[in-house]
Amino acid sequence: MLTHAFRGLATLVLTALCLTYVVFWLTHLAPNLEKLARTQGSARMADDAVVTWLANRGYDQPLPVLYGQWLGVLLGSVVTGTDGEVRARCADGAAPATDTPPRCGILQGDWGTSTVLRDDVGQIIATRLALTGKLMGWVLVLMVPGALVMGILAGMREGGRLDRGLSTVSILTTATPEYVSGVVLIAVFATGSFGITWFKGTATAAMDDATFANFTLPVVTIALFGMGYIARMTRASMAEVMTAPYIRTARLKGVRFRDIVLRHALRNALIAPFTVIMLQIPWLLNGVVVVETLFNYKGFGWTLVQAAANNDIDLLLGVSVVSVTVVLATQFLSDVGYALLNPRIRTGAA
Repeated sequence: MLTHAFRGLATLVLTALCLTYVVFWLTHLAPNLEKLARTQGSARMADDAVVTWLANRGYDQPLPVLYGQWLGVLLGSVVTGTDGEVRARCADGAAPATDTPPRCGILQGDWGTSTVLRDDVGQIIATRLALTGKLMGWVLVLMVPGALVMGILAGMREGGRLDRGLSTVSILTTATPEYVSGVVLIAVFATGSFGITWFKGTATAAMDDATFANFTLPVVTIALFGMGYIARMTRASMAEVMTAPYIRTARLKGVRFRDIVLRHALRNALIAPFTVIMLQIPWLLNGVVVVETLFNYKGFGWTLVQAAANNDIDLLLGVSVVSVTVVLATQFLSDVGYALLNPRIRTGAA
C-alpha cells in the first residue's frame, strides 16, 4: 500500500513538472517576451533594443536553464547585463543585487513580482486564494448536500415521478452556463425589476464583509451548475445499488425500505459520487473565472484573467503552479479515498 502511494506521489511530482514546464514555455514564447520588454521598457522600443533589454535580464538563456532558475534549482538569479548593471530576480531594492542568494525561485519561496499589480506574486496569490477559498467553501456547503439528497431521492425509486422531476431539474442546472444563470439571478433578485430586492449588495463588498445580501448570488450561481452533475452521478449510482441482489434479498425478508436505504444501499451508492465531488474542487478553483468576473469578486479566477490579459508572466506562472498542485492533489486524494471506501480496491479483488 505504501509502495503504491510513493509511486503515485512520484508520478504526481513528475506530472507537475511537465505541466509547469509547458506553461513556462508558453509564457516565454518570443511574442510574450517582446510584449514584456515593451511594456516594462518603452512601447516605442526598437527591435534591437528589445533584444538587449531581454538579454540584460537573462531572458536570452536556453529555456531549460530559465525553467531551472525559476524553480530555484539552478544558479543564475543574479545577472550582469551588457550595460554593466547587476540585476537580481529576488532583489528587494533595499540591498545590493550582488548580496542576493545565487538561487532564488519557487523552491526558495520567491514567486517573483507582478508587473501589473506591482506586488509580490506569492502574497497576491495567498490573498486571492483565500477569497476564492471562502467562496468555494460556501459553494460546497450548499452544493454537495443538496446534490446528494437530490440524487439519492431520485435513485431510490428509478423511473418514478420524483425521479423524473429531480432528473429534469438536475439536467437543466447542468445545461445552463454560469453566465446565464448568474445574469438571470441578478435580474430577478438584485435589480428590483420583479419587485424583489433581497440581494442588492455587491460581491466586491463581500471580499471584506460577506453577508447574506452580497454573497448569496455568486454562491448559488456556482452551486447550481455543479449540483446537477453530482446529483446525476449519485442518482445513477443509487439506482444501480437498489437493483443489486443483496437489496432484493433484504426486500424479500421484509426489511423496511428506509432501513434498506440507510443501512445497506447508501454507503455503496456514495462511492462513485465521492470521486466526482473531489474532482469538483479544481473545477471550482479555476471555473469560478466567469462568476468572479460577472460579480466583480476579485478572487483567484479574477487574478488568472488579469494575469493572462496583461501578460503578467510571473503572476501567470504562480497561478498555474497553484492550479496544477490543486488538481493533482485532489486527484491523489480522490484515488486514496476511493480505495478506502471500496474494500474490493484495497484487497485487489475483482
